[in-house]
Amino acid sequence: MGHMASPFDIEWGNIVTLEGWDEGVSYSALFSAGQGTDAAIIAISPLIMHTALVILGLYVLLSGALVRKKWLFHLTFWRVVVNLMELIAYMPVRAFSQHGDIGNINHGLGLTQWLLFLVTTPLVLLGLYELYGRVLPRMYAVVVGKSRWVRYVILVFSAFYLFIFRGSIHAALTFSPDMQWATGLFGYAAFVVVIYLCRPDMPWVIEAEKQVVTGHHD
Repeated sequence: MGHMASPFDIEWGNIVTLEGWDEGVSYSALFSAGQGTDAAIIAISPLIMHTALVILGLYVLLSGALVRKKWLFHLTFWRVVVNLMELIAYMPVRAFSQHGDIGNINHGLGLTQWLLFLVTTPLVLLGLYELYGRVLPRMYAVVVGKSRWVRYVILVFSAFYLFIFRGSIHAALTFSPDMQWATGLFGYAAFVVVIYLCRPDMPWVIEAEKQVVTGHHD
């Protein structure tokens, strides 16, 4: 957007956990200069990046290209989880935040906080459906083999990372006036629901695994 000398002058963070990354621009200066639209475009860029990586990862995992490539499938699965976790931390956990990227987007474009929440939350739910409803059984079949406890480790760890690790632990304990604490509580509820509905001994999970093994997968 021309507000930095180089696009590589961002604040670089951890490439594994995605912690510590920042655009490195002064949003207050942009707003003071009447460049709210530029600020919003810059603030939304991480969401666009994470969304693109989630879509690409899900596509590759569901294409069948990695069915015989165990470690690539494993790595791609967790990269999808990490990027989807970031999207969940933005939406819905921080949907009503008055600060950070979401606050900058709403402020820069003059949007109501409910708009992004209502538009993006269904998209996040769709991503979760694809991950747990279609990809997870493939993960079991391709990577795990017959170990039941490893299946539970993958399920519990992925759900904890997605719903609690990044957003809900802090949000639910911060009784702020912007409703972030309330949306944070949904993370704990989602964790319980996913563990219950997607546990390895569920008939639909077992049947989905069989389809992968026999080659009758989408």
